Amino acid sequence: MGRRTFLVTLAGGILVVPLAAEAQPAEKVWRMGYLSEGPQLANPARPIVPFQEALRELGYIERQNLIIEYRFADGQSQQLPRLPVDLVRSKLNLIVAVGTQEVIALKAATSTIPIVMLFPGDPVGAGLVSSLTHPGGNITGTSLMFPDLGGKRLELLREIVPRLRRVVLLWNPTNASTAADMRATEVAAKSLGVVIHPLRVDSMSGLDAAFAELAREHPDGVLVLQDTVMFARRRDIAAVALRHGLASAFPGRAYVESGGLLGYGPDLRAIAARAATYVDISKHVGRVKRGSLMRGDVAA
Repeated sequence: MGRRTFLVTLAGGILVVPLAAEAQPAEKVWRMGYLSEGPQLANPARPIVPFQEALRELGYIERQNLIIEYRFADGQSQQLPRLPVDLVRSKLNLIVAVGTQEVIALKAATSTIPIVMLFPGDPVGAGLVSSLTHPGGNITGTSLMFPDLGGKRLELLREIVPRLRRVVLLWNPTNASTAADMRATEVAAKSLGVVIHPLRVDSMSGLDAAFAELAREHPDGVLVLQDTVMFARRRDIAAVALRHGLASAFPGRAYVESGGLLGYGPDLRAIAARAATYVDISKHVGRVKRGSLMRGDVAA
């Protein structure tokens, strides 16, 4: 089977209006928290680089007038509840949350410190905001709210493997944002005559168990739903699929660059950079303006 790569860039949903229209001079050192369910890498700032680059354009530079307190759960979701408590005690001006689970944990820990979301899937369905038109509370940022993409990835996988009949789906049922994506995938599977075999992955060790079960199932392909654990181990997933001769479909570009066959989804770097434009710490410490959701354009 020839190797084909599908890369589609989405601008990403943008939740609420900017906290400031223009950059303001930073005259003091500001303190920001960063919470991720994923592992602490050799360069812990890598997932936040586009966000930091955009912040620099607003006048905030790490280790000059911006201090970032990093917290990682190392793929263990059970660690998330305690990490926000530690961040809240650090007297921060702002906390950045990578995904849905992180925002849920932060919301339970503080209702006053502004929380900026980078990659949550469904902020309303997950209970993070009241509605898209009136989010309310102390949460703002961007969203990966494109639930129809799960079905589209399956359709593309079927184009690559015309005889596709059985697909293993790696997903994290504890991630509140995956429910809509799962429903869209199941609807597409019925219309295509494809049987979906979900494998639960809610931790790093859980993925190893899923790999063993995948080998026993002998599927025709592998489909992956967006999640922090999946992203952290995307290279391992791609390698296992390749070793078993399976076509693999992933949430986006980063997965394909790490060895996956097919990627269809948002450009995470663009969304992270966009989130920074909704923040101006020095002018709006402690409060978040309300606004509505604006969907980005889709570009192939």
